[in-house]
Amino acid sequence: MTAKAKRITAIGLIVVIAMALAGLVTGAIGASLLAGDNGDPKAFLSSPNPHIPPQKIFVASTDSKKSGDHSKDAHSDDHHGEEHHGGGMVEAGDGFVVTNTLLSSWVVSLLLLGLFYKAPRRMTMVPTGLQNLVETIIEGLDGFVRGVAGHENARRFLPLIATIFLFVMLNAWVGLLPLWPSLGFPKEVGEGGIFFSGDMDRHILRPAGTDLNMPLAIALVSFVFVEFWGFKMLKLGYLGKFIRLENLRRGNFLQVPIDLFVGALELLSEFVRIISFTFRLFGNMTAGEILLIVITYLVPFVMVLPFYGLELLVGMVQALIFAGLTLVFVVVAVTPHSEEEH
Repeated sequence: MTAKAKRITAIGLIVVIAMALAGLVTGAIGASLLAGDNGDPKAFLSSPNPHIPPQKIFVASTDSKKSGDHSKDAHSDDHHGEEHHGGGMVEAGDGFVVTNTLLSSWVVSLLLLGLFYKAPRRMTMVPTGLQNLVETIIEGLDGFVRGVAGHENARRFLPLIATIFLFVMLNAWVGLLPLWPSLGFPKEVGEGGIFFSGDMDRHILRPAGTDLNMPLAIALVSFVFVEFWGFKMLKLGYLGKFIRLENLRRGNFLQVPIDLFVGALELLSEFVRIISFTFRLFGNMTAGEILLIVITYLVPFVMVLPFYGLELLVGMVQALIFAGLTLVFVVVAVTPHSEEEH
């Protein structure tokens, strides 16, 4: 290592240590320790106040309640007793509502469309740059799907599995960008427009995974495609998974009640997957967002970086679990029941 590189490394370490100490002192923990008995602790950041329900950004309504009128919300509570302070929670009769989570999912969709539109524009035999990145992603996902579903079904299942994986992962990752939690509306409506940081009433962008509607929508898409492919490839034979008549044809009448019970459990499990998929993703994404908010409040700056790395890993793992389970359920659905028993 050259002398110049050593100096840069030393300066970098000093800056990191200084920021870590500053975060320890200015955070809620340091402020509480330094305050002692002299008074209330004054942390660098205000107390975290995470909003679990999505908040509306735009409302297209035909009734008297306009999109910019939040006076009623300013002094109302939601069904859980939380004070909104003009938080713009979605209400019945609002008409078409654009929430901060919906807007975030639109941004992610545009990013994915732009990525896969731009990458193949100037393709070369030796991929570089964006083309190399996209080809690496597709090849990795194709190998994953091929390893589970086989060569014959890989091309059929890849578009859905890749879309679920990339959409879930990117929605989790964009929420870690500083822009997402920083851009919002001030509490006093009418005293300013969009601003960065500070004490805000509504966030303009929020990770879509923290909205129960997005995990539910993806779970329903997964459910529909699993049943669709099951019926498409096995025709009415797919119903043999739920209605077992083999013992009835053989005259084993004592086994018929057991077959009916097992078939009912199989049918119930198809719908239970929707609930498990939804709350697994929603719980992990929401918990991660709250964790980052709390850690940033307690110890800001450098100390929060390991948790950002953890959330990057969690976002990728959750996307892999969602896409992987969908793939497994599809493969099970298209496998003939007789072969499954064998």
